[in-house]
Amino acid sequence: MDIKKEVQEQFGKNAASYVSSPIHKDGKDLLKMVELAEVTGQEVLLDIATGGGHTANGFAPLVKKVTAVDLTAEMLEAAENFIKVNGHQNVELVQGDAEQLPFSDESFDIVTCRIAPHHFPHVDLFIKEVHRVLKPGGQFLLDDNVVPESKEFDQFYNTIEKLRDYSHFRAWKKSEWIEKLEESGLEVFEWHRFEKTFRFESWCANMKLSEPEKNHLTKFIHESSDKIKDKFRILIQDEKIISFNGEAIILKALKRE
Repeated sequence: MDIKKEVQEQFGKNAASYVSSPIHKDGKDLLKMVELAEVTGQEVLLDIATGGGHTANGFAPLVKKVTAVDLTAEMLEAAENFIKVNGHQNVELVQGDAEQLPFSDESFDIVTCRIAPHHFPHVDLFIKEVHRVLKPGGQFLLDDNVVPESKEFDQFYNTIEKLRDYSHFRAWKKSEWIEKLEESGLEVFEWHRFEKTFRFESWCANMKLSEPEKNHLTKFIHESSDKIKDKFRILIQDEKIISFNGEAIILKALKRE
């Protein structure tokens, strides 16, 4: 199956759980994104791969208009319901592809993308599109899960994510993000690394894993090296996986005049 069809299928059937997901809904990372943005209230903002609409909802009171784009119709419907419940009238929802955005050049003052690019099969095209739709002087705010620089840790994290969610493509290294953005012509202005604790049961439940799939994932984690268990702070009690830690970055890049 085409990776984008997989994304639509996976998010279509799990749309409601993404709206209520604590990692997406309550994350301190969203507050940090808002803090990093420079806003006057007159900005036109694009939120790419809006998912449950949390980022669009967070920025709606601060800017003139938000356009929230997502590949999956069911996610847009769930996001629209969430945003309307919060009383925001300045958010437009559009179905579209992050790697081929349906917007003209230099349309937006700010572009945001949160906890999504690890699903994009051609992340370089996504970055090129961000650069294209940003106005000169515009801000790009990125927030996504990343992997450690070590190849062993990189492979472990991307493997467990793929086992949990077949629409996962790749979590990139911090160094790869900085390199890709600077190569595109964007200038990395500021970035922050933070840890995320994943509760294993809810992490699996978000994707509605079957018991065989969950057992396979559990076995893979149990059989990982002590070095990996230590790095990812994998907590196991009575043979049950309780939690593990991942990492993410929040990054602000600018499109210079």
